[in-house]
Amino acid sequence: MQTILIRFIMKTQKCILFNSFVINCLIVLALSPFSVMASTFLPTTQHANQDSFNEYRAKVVDRKNGETLTYASVLVVGSNVSTVTNSEGEFSLKIGKELLDAKIVISHIGYKSKTVTLAEVTQDKAKVELEPTSVELPEISVVSKNAEALIREVLDRKDKNYSSDLNRMTAFYRETIKKGRSYVSLSEAVAEIYKQPYNSYKNDIVTLFKARKKTDYSKLDTVAFKLQGGPFNSLYLDIMRYPDMIFTDEMLANYEFTFDRSTYMDKRLIFVIDFKQRAGVVDPLYYGKLYIDAKNYAMKSAVFNLNLQNREMASKMFVLKKPFNADVYPVEASYRIDYTEKDGKWYYSYSRIQLGLKINWKKRLFKTTYNSTIEMAVTDWELDTDTKLASPKDRIKPSIVISDEAVGFSDPSFWGEYNVIEPEKSIESAIKKIQKQLEKK
Repeated sequence: MQTILIRFIMKTQKCILFNSFVINCLIVLALSPFSVMASTFLPTTQHANQDSFNEYRAKVVDRKNGETLTYASVLVVGSNVSTVTNSEGEFSLKIGKELLDAKIVISHIGYKSKTVTLAEVTQDKAKVELEPTSVELPEISVVSKNAEALIREVLDRKDKNYSSDLNRMTAFYRETIKKGRSYVSLSEAVAEIYKQPYNSYKNDIVTLFKARKKTDYSKLDTVAFKLQGGPFNSLYLDIMRYPDMIFTDEMLANYEFTFDRSTYMDKRLIFVIDFKQRAGVVDPLYYGKLYIDAKNYAMKSAVFNLNLQNREMASKMFVLKKPFNADVYPVEASYRIDYTEKDGKWYYSYSRIQLGLKINWKKRLFKTTYNSTIEMAVTDWELDTDTKLASPKDRIKPSIVISDEAVGFSDPSFWGEYNVIEPEKSIESAIKKIQKQLEKK
């Protein structure tokens, strides 16, 4: 049996597993054991009452140049209902009719937050313009004069700044796989997350409300690309909850931290820290930007990439097993994590992972490139006052692989009242094609 087995990790000195990708050759006689689906992964059959909510859509742009603002936070005032704009700056928000008088706050790093009424996002092609902020740098405190010392302070204040309670979160999860420009797999799910306190060593718990997936193996040539982990891929990116994934005490010494130009969000000063691995460090580590709230030293966002210059070592981080006649190596591994603040505490709100893999078949002229995007947004949450957690039989495991047979895409109102990440135009087009294929069948 020829199998390409790939694991997707956040690198530490202990090489802690982050999640796994599985690529199975179609010519094999048996499936990899990683492709077993958890029996709890079943969609619900109940449909929400369409009369109980209204849906609002808009596009968020820069007021000065009209550029779209991606991954902006969208929050319903007076609630924990939220979403995020997609890579085209668009969002959709489903709000219960008991909140008809509510307003929406839209925030983005480097811009003034804007509050709009629901009436402003009911018109066709509604557009919300955000005003860029100008930054006047204040006096920098002693701890923030040294960028590395500031990061250590952020980690030391984790228990104070981040939620110390169990929270029950509703989240929308999406993973896509593209071969070249064509989608070959699309999966979506609504998950319930029991988010453990940030000062706890207990693992987060996930159950699934609804899910659907479609894979077109006819476009996959000789391999079938499968992703292992589902929503856990996104949860493990919470570097304040799982600091061992990237910033252990030992690992901090391998990075060089410097200040970039500060910015603002929600009228709050945000320190911007650039980081990269030090010269002389051989192992592929990370580089990117950290956005730190200057008032309480809380991590607001982190945007970073894996250093892929040493292709052979980077490949060893991912590839566990492969056919003798193929070289598999990553060409992109980028990450984003966002937190939101409420009543002085910070909460996980959104994460995104983008992975590019190239397969070079020996004695063949062509190379195959696969790109996978994994994102999850918390759309509602509440303090969990009920100490009874989800039954073990209902919990999904970090090793879950979302089955191709979960459910189709034929029902356009599948999600009902659940909030989702607005699909990009290419994803929307792929869903329509899937619906047409199912209708023909």
